[in-house]
This record gives sequence, C-alpha cells and structure tokens, in this order.
Amino acid sequence: MNHTQNNTRTLIPVMLCFFTMGFVDLVGIASNYVQKDLGLPDWQANIMPSLVFFWFLIFSVPTGMLMNKIGRKKTVLLSISVTAVSLLLPILNESYEMTLAAFSLLGIGNALMQTSLNPLISNIVTENKLASTLTFGLFVKAIASFLAPYIAMWGATQTLPSFGLGWKILFPAYMTIAVIAVFLLGTTPIKEEKAGNGKASGFLQCFKLLSNPFILLCFIGIMCHVGIDVGTNTTAPKILMERLGIDLNEAGFATSLYFIFRTAGCLLGSYLLRNLSSRTFFGISAMLIIIAMLMLGFSSHRTVLYIAIAMVGLGNSNIFSIIFAGALQSLPNKKNEVSGLMIMGLFGGTIFPMAMGIAADTAGQLGAVIIMGIGAAYLLFYTTKVKQ
Repeated sequence: MNHTQNNTRTLIPVMLCFFTMGFVDLVGIASNYVQKDLGLPDWQANIMPSLVFFWFLIFSVPTGMLMNKIGRKKTVLLSISVTAVSLLLPILNESYEMTLAAFSLLGIGNALMQTSLNPLISNIVTENKLASTLTFGLFVKAIASFLAPYIAMWGATQTLPSFGLGWKILFPAYMTIAVIAVFLLGTTPIKEEKAGNGKASGFLQCFKLLSNPFILLCFIGIMCHVGIDVGTNTTAPKILMERLGIDLNEAGFATSLYFIFRTAGCLLGSYLLRNLSSRTFFGISAMLIIIAMLMLGFSSHRTVLYIAIAMVGLGNSNIFSIIFAGALQSLPNKKNEVSGLMIMGLFGGTIFPMAMGIAADTAGQLGAVIIMGIGAAYLLFYTTKVKQ
C-alpha cells in the first residue's frame, strides 16, 4: 500500500465520490412526488425504491469480479458515469416507465459504486485510519442524502428559480456534481494493490463465501440495515401525512430529518467507537431503532414522531460500517469478493419497501412499521455476533 497517497489532494475527489454515492437516497422523496403526480397506490409507488435496490442483487458480485480485472478506480469512474445518465432521463421524459428506467440505472450505478469505492479507500489510507475514513465517507454521503428532500421541496414551491422543472430540479443539480466527480477522480493518480493472487474469482467462489456462518449473518444484517434505511426514507412522510393530515411538501421534512440525524450519527460514531466496543455501540444503536419503531407505530403526536424519526437516523447511522468492516476483516484476502457480497445485501432495499407497501395498503402505515420492526429485531440479535 502506498502510504504517501494519504493526502488531501487524493481524498477530496474520493470524498466527492462518496457524495455521489448518496444520490441513491433521493429515490425516497422522488417516489413520493412521482406518486403524487401520477396518483399511484402505495404498492406501485414502492416499486420505485424497490427497483433501485433490486440491481444490487444482480450487479454486486460481478462488480467484485470486475474490480479484479480493471481495478477499483476505473470501476468507480464507470459507476458515476452510469449514475449521471440515470439523472438525465427524468429530465427528458416524465412518464412512469421512464422513471423506472432512470431508477434502474441509478441502482446499477450505485451497486457498482458501493462495491468498488469502499475497497478503494484501502489504497489511499493506512490500515489504522481505514475505519475512520470510511465513517467520514458515510458522513459525506449522508450530506447528499439529507439535501435531496430540501432541493426537491425548494423546487416544488418555487416557479422561476427551478427553471420550470419543479421538484425535478434535483436531477440536473446532482447530475452536474456527478460529472465533476468523474473529472476529478479521473485526473487523480491512485496506485492500487493487486487483488489476491492476481486471479479473478468466479461466481461460485464468491457465493461459496456465504457458507461461512459469520459472512451469512453479516449479509442478512446489511439487508435489514438498508431495509430500515430505505423504508424510513420512503415511509416517514407517509406516516406524517396519515397521522397529522399534512401535505407532502410539509411532510417531506421527515426524510431530511432522518438524514440529518444519520449524518450526525456518523460523526458521533467516529468518536464513540474509539471509547466503546463495537458490540456495545451496535447494541445501543439497535435498541434506539426498536424503541423508535414502537413510537412510529403507535403515536400520533407530531413531536413524538419527529423524535422517533431522528432516533432511527441515529441508530441506523453506523450499522453498515460496523457490519461491513467486520466482514472484510474476517476474510482479509477476499476483500473484493466480500465487498461484492455485502453490497449485494443492499437488495434488502428491494424486499422491505415491497413488503411495506403491501402491508401499508392492508393495515395503513402501521403495517409498514411492523415490517421495519422485524429488521430491527434481527439487528438486536446480531449484536451478540459483533466482535468486541
């Protein structure tokens, strides 16, 4: 590893890539506006975020193999290019079908990016700074996540400043940043280590890693984490509209609130993890989410609902990094393959919203909260498997 690369000039473009990684979270607020514009039922609206994360199932493991062939940096550049194209499509056509195509490309680009960008960091910083750098990267990613609802709400409530795009001003704004990220990373030299023994693993070798009990538990944990993440992102505004009788422009603040506290949680976690064991911190995080789910399920008080949404943001902010780091450390010679499998676990972002949409159409938003509560219960169980 080239330790001399640990400098600001190299980290700035990489952190901008983490910012573009956060673009995937715009699907939550965007699906709410598309549902409103087209008059869709919950189950059909929830296909949009589900479709985004479906592609993690298909592309994550092949991306791990692709990195072995072309390198991590080139894979990241490809991922951001696909993301930029996905953000262009909704500007060209406003139909439901085009939206599904755009969100599919957004999911494909993000699957490529999440699989390749996290391991790329290990070529830039020393081992003792890897965890803190990844945590800071998630902090930068979360900034893009919580800005998305604000940009959409700003566009929806303005006329001239949004160039007639309304809430869709979000797409060209983020597409511009993606193009800048491609240019900056493309012109930044990064020396990469060779993957393993230089031979690319096949599909069977990658999937056989799931026979490792700990890797399998990590995989399910990632599914539950992203299910809660996407579920809260999508459902929080609907809960406020159902319980408080407010419109989407006002309820959209719930999504930003979630990401604000998830962002704060990343910074807080980077400090607390120096003083608490990973298992203790993970357990506290899981308990926060469970308590918040009870509040979201049974309260109709505005303040209580806002506090609950903030608690989910805090609790869910460091779940991914702890699980992901534990998985990589358990098989250090298979980082690319393990990364692909863990990112494939983001397929939970497909399963949870679809199940939540069906439950919500049957039993209101309480049904959606119950589905997320199941994921929170698993995370509490997983606490016993986290290494000290």
